[in-house]
Amino acid sequence: MSEAPAEAPETAKPSRRPLWMIVVALLLAALALWGASRLTWFAEFRDGGVRGTVLYRETGEQRATALVPLALLALAGVAGVIATGGWARRVLGVVLALAGVAAVWSGVSGVKFSGWADGLPVTQMLLGRGLAVLGGILVAAGGLAAVKGAGAARLGARYAAPATRKKARDPDAELWEALSEGEDPTDVRGRHSE
Repeated sequence: MSEAPAEAPETAKPSRRPLWMIVVALLLAALALWGASRLTWFAEFRDGGVRGTVLYRETGEQRATALVPLALLALAGVAGVIATGGWARRVLGVVLALAGVAAVWSGVSGVKFSGWADGLPVTQMLLGRGLAVLGGILVAAGGLAAVKGAGAARLGARYAAPATRKKARDPDAELWEALSEGEDPTDVRGRHSE
């Protein structure tokens, strides 16, 4: 029985799967953060004077103003991860991971799980914060995966010029090129004939 020869590491093509997993994670994170910014995060009954008791609401965008910018950062991270590689992708990954931590923090800070008055949209409030936490986790995971996958394939890598190699040239063509350039191809010292 013979084993199949392993492909040399320098000739192995980087896989595109990690890149697209990062892209999907960042797109889902941006969607979750944007959705969390639209849901109610805080509600209470307040005295409305003549109108009586009214329900006062604040959305995630009002309560945690960083949600929409973090969603936009996740979208920009998609373009950055696709277009960059190497150390630039690592730096971008660290920035995305820190943004993910910030999004998680905005989702968990100030949350309470009990003591709600009857009639408040508790499900929507907890769902909004949960989406922010989920979005933050996805941004952080995408960022950490970008740090780890800095050598993964990138957009346009297929079209990068290969390393310059000396091609075996036709000796007759070399002679004619030398004559065209005004050189003596028979001169072994490489000097021009006068």
